[in-house]
Amino acid sequence: MLKTREWDVLNYLGTEKDVQRYLKVALETGEPDYIVAALGNAAKARRLMGKAAKKAGVTREGLYKSLSKKGTPGFGTVLSVINSLGYKLTLVPA
Repeated sequence: MLKTREWDVLNYLGTEKDVQRYLKVALETGEPDYIVAALGNAAKARRLMGKAAKKAGVTREGLYKSLSKKGTPGFGTVLSVINSLGYKLTLVPA
């Protein structure tokens, strides 16, 4: 009998370099839902959900919900997660 286990991205975000690559690829897709999910996964991997929630002015549970597949986080929430991860959002010409 073949045994399988569920794949979890959090098992592969062990270093800051891993997180940077993951977020870079997510941003390159241009898919808002994927980007939001990646930010949430990065915050979970770095154990920063509490810090991000505090910056966003929401509860930790509320942040988990807004970054879930059914969530619709506001731009301020997304910026708070980005900042809590130690990044800043910048714009460059396409």
